[in-house]
Amino acid sequence: MLKIGIVGLPNVGKSTLFNALTKKSVPAENYPFCTIDPSVGIVPVPDPRLEKLSEMSKSKKTVPAVVEFVDIAGLVKGASEGAGLGNKFLSHIREVDAIIEVVRIFEDANTIHVHNEINPLFDIEVINFELEQAGIKKPTLYVLNKSEVYPTFGGRAESTKLDFLSKLPGPYIEVDPVFGSGLNNLIKASYDLLNLITFLTTGEDESRAWTTRRGSTAPEAGRAIHNDFKEKFIRAEVIAYDKLVEAGSYTKAREKGWIRTEGKEYIVEDGDVVEFLI
Repeated sequence: MLKIGIVGLPNVGKSTLFNALTKKSVPAENYPFCTIDPSVGIVPVPDPRLEKLSEMSKSKKTVPAVVEFVDIAGLVKGASEGAGLGNKFLSHIREVDAIIEVVRIFEDANTIHVHNEINPLFDIEVINFELEQAGIKKPTLYVLNKSEVYPTFGGRAESTKLDFLSKLPGPYIEVDPVFGSGLNNLIKASYDLLNLITFLTTGEDESRAWTTRRGSTAPEAGRAIHNDFKEKFIRAEVIAYDKLVEAGSYTKAREKGWIRTEGKEYIVEDGDVVEFLI
């Protein structure tokens, strides 16, 4: 399962984002170090293809791919040397596949900022320095916490924002966790960050989405289902999702000759519907 850690300075909106993603209640009070132990939420990956397959196959169960989000308490300057609750926080970050770094870009006098000013590039510098000092170099997606209520960058000119975006050290996405905007895009961006794709299986028992690295061969992708699938792989029957839906059923797709038999060298594509034969 894909595991992503949500990090950032105290009071930038990490727990609010986590709550919005998982609908799971974790403390989000307005003071530093509120979130001492990481909270974990299992979030389904939105994929309308799965629902369509499930309807077509009249599946008893529909099982989406999932992402595990870990809400990690706020890092502060000096965390890599043990400041705040630094050592504990950093040990949790080492266990994840990727990092979502939440950066606050709105101003609200009622929400304290740990440095008493909104300076996102400085905030990123502080967090990244602490991660580097701790020897942590996982992929990072910058989540810019905007607000539909409070002014971004204190209402300063749009050029301020554009200048800031041009200086970001990696891919970013804008989200308003309070209003829920951008959350599905965030999950998709997390997949893109780690170069992941989704393939699908379907039948009367269940329709299910699985995750594998882009460029995986059929036996490698099969490991997502069971480790034995890589070693015992014989062949796979494959059809692109769009072609299967166009056919209307597996039976009709087979009649049309649209279901292909692929061997060990086949590279699985996003949206492939696969039946593994072992």
